[in-house]
Amino acid sequence: MLRVAVDAMGGDFAPEVNILGAYEFVKDFEVEVILVGDENKIKSFLPEKRETKGIISVVPAEDVIHMDENISSALRRKNTSMRKAVELVKEGKADAVISAGHSGAMMALSFLLLGKLPNVERPAIATVMPCLKGYFILLDAGANVDCKPEHLVQFAFMGEAYHKALFNSQSPKIALLSIGEEGSKGNEVTKEAFKRLKSSKLNFIGNIEGKDIFFGQADVVVCDGFVGNIVLKVGEGLAEALIKMLKIEIADIITGRLGYMMIKPAIKSFRKKIDYSEYGGALLLGINGTSIICHGRSSAKAIKNAIKVAVEMAKKQIYTRIAESLNQMEEMNESQNSVNRLLCS
Repeated sequence: MLRVAVDAMGGDFAPEVNILGAYEFVKDFEVEVILVGDENKIKSFLPEKRETKGIISVVPAEDVIHMDENISSALRRKNTSMRKAVELVKEGKADAVISAGHSGAMMALSFLLLGKLPNVERPAIATVMPCLKGYFILLDAGANVDCKPEHLVQFAFMGEAYHKALFNSQSPKIALLSIGEEGSKGNEVTKEAFKRLKSSKLNFIGNIEGKDIFFGQADVVVCDGFVGNIVLKVGEGLAEALIKMLKIEIADIITGRLGYMMIKPAIKSFRKKIDYSEYGGALLLGINGTSIICHGRSSAKAIKNAIKVAVEMAKKQIYTRIAESLNQMEEMNESQNSVNRLLCS
């Protein structure tokens, strides 16, 4: 039976949503969910009647990492619910870990305790986003503000492996987010990354502009964490704003109420597609384990879906697949370096 550790105290609505999300999951699946945190609070939110296929267990932790905390001070504390949850994976007592708490601390603890994979300089946050043709993966979504060309290349290889594992794809299309489609467009980092990706064995389709990413031209969109986080937040905000603007416009029409009733199913379907809770959380790629970072405002539904993703990725051993993909990248780099040395001699 697979085991998923959940930081029960992380997030804006903890611990209730984390506990209820975990309970909803084990009702249907034979998985052990380990809730880490204040034992008394956890037990108070658990339903009395627990007819479940899976198991819920509790690991006590006295301390909590708060959202506004400095990362360095949070890492020094040894008895936080987040740290203990990650430690369960390190010790082999859990197969995956999720938290809706401080994302910076979660990333740092996962990196510190689980370690990074070979050939990885920086882990990246990969998030699933909706588009006209289904979904695409955006990375990095906030882990690395400043990147070098080699980091973006690593993100591309990791993103390809994740897309294959998540969607059972064969050759996902990789694109580099820039200010123009031409390889000569962008800053020095993206221009150099473009050259390296162009010569790789990835299905690299070139640069993609911000206006095109939601049309589904690419399966994996690569950028640095500063740009990626802005894209993520703008996308979330714009989608919600569009729904509200549409409702206002319909209300201003005399026959608006009738019109709204007719398109209500379509709006409901659209809202579901753009709802972050449908995707659970963002996978931290490049570490030696399965770690999922959830939205701070996660609902019980989001936690349930995050556990689902964690189970799926643990089954497929995503970190092993990423390691294999990065090994291919390193072989490509060594081959290119050999060619360069011959040309220079």
